[in-house]
Amino acid sequence: QHSVMKLREIGIQPDILVCRADHPIESDIREKIALFTNVPLANVIPLPDAATIYQVPLMLHESRLDDVACDLLNIWSREPQLDEWKRIVEVIRNPQSTVKIGVVGKYVDLHESYKSLSEALTHGGLAHATGVDIEFVDAEQISARGPSALEGVDAILVPGGFGERGSAGKIEAIRWARESKVPFFGICLGMQLAVIEFARHVAGLEEAQSTEFAPESKEPVIALMDSQAHVTHKGGTMRLGAYDCELAAGTLARRIYGANMISERHRHRFELNNDYRDRLREAGLILCGTSPDGNLVEMVELPASSHPYFIGCQFHPEFKSRPTAPHPLFSAFVAAALDQQKRQ
Repeated sequence: QHSVMKLREIGIQPDILVCRADHPIESDIREKIALFTNVPLANVIPLPDAATIYQVPLMLHESRLDDVACDLLNIWSREPQLDEWKRIVEVIRNPQSTVKIGVVGKYVDLHESYKSLSEALTHGGLAHATGVDIEFVDAEQISARGPSALEGVDAILVPGGFGERGSAGKIEAIRWARESKVPFFGICLGMQLAVIEFARHVAGLEEAQSTEFAPESKEPVIALMDSQAHVTHKGGTMRLGAYDCELAAGTLARRIYGANMISERHRHRFELNNDYRDRLREAGLILCGTSPDGNLVEMVELPASSHPYFIGCQFHPEFKSRPTAPHPLFSAFVAAALDQQKRQ
């Protein structure tokens, strides 16, 4: 009532009131609000807390907010088709199974830092009627105490990021995932660190490093892109936006996407150093995705003969995932986590 009074003082009369509360709003309360704010009762929309944010559109529809808004704007609309959305909410609230995925990062105290990633994992679970329990693991704690914090997870994801802090712990987590045959997914920096880990412990490049962390590295398997070599201002100079990527035939990546050419969104300055392509290939790393001209490695993976599911991408697939259209990389990752559960 006080908010409406203040609006009226500046000449604004609301047409609709959406009333947030942590409990159901009874009809007598709505009637009182309508009376004292001069808003029609039908336009006083209750919005109590929901079990999941995905339930909110259904709640607003049940309260007829969509009908009220269309009537006020004199817009014709048909009855919305909400069966798919209802299925999504049902799966989230009552999943047939649940997997635990460890996300190893350095901003784990602030889960919102990985919001797009968390939602994309949820979407991946929806494709399999599976709930996703995300276990955020501090990379620096792994450096200090070892990978014991990862025991019990069904899969490990190392997301994107910048800077050296936490990189050692992430590399240790990647090594544990590779050696323990636990499904692994690396995104952006996560892929770069997977390449470094493989180079050090499989390809024999013990001093493998990224020039982002060690500019004078003797084995710079990850280096600044040629187009960025003389750029000092980082803000607007990244490989930024959507770029095409060609997937090699017979690879896990090709099977996941079901296509040979894809388009994904990028945000990075460093890439796999082409000088080390042959050495990494000979050691068993599959360079499964490249830019159409072949100059940039965009995806890597391990063969099924050495690992059940190990893949990394230079781009950010989480930005293209939707509840009704889970990104194939996240759907496949959750499927791999389910398979891991069955093996245990």
